[in-house]
Amino acid sequence: MSASGNAMFAMDLAEDQIKVLEENFTKVSKHPDDATLMLIAAECGLSEEETAKWFRMRNAQWRKAEGLPAELGSVKD
Repeated sequence: MSASGNAMFAMDLAEDQIKVLEENFTKVSKHPDDATLMLIAAECGLSEEETAKWFRMRNAQWRKAEGLPAELGSVKD
């Protein structure tokens, strides 16, 4: 997801930013609400839009790995 080159993650993020984002994805929520998203963005030094984009891309990757459609459908994560 970083310099090793996952094309899905074309965002230029530092390792510490990725660590915070991944921790929140796995331990807090795959679909953070607006308040949580704002806190995660502040912790990472990213805009809320950049943080939301990362979560959308990461969710699509997770769903693909789980054999689910890339977009959220009738199956709840």
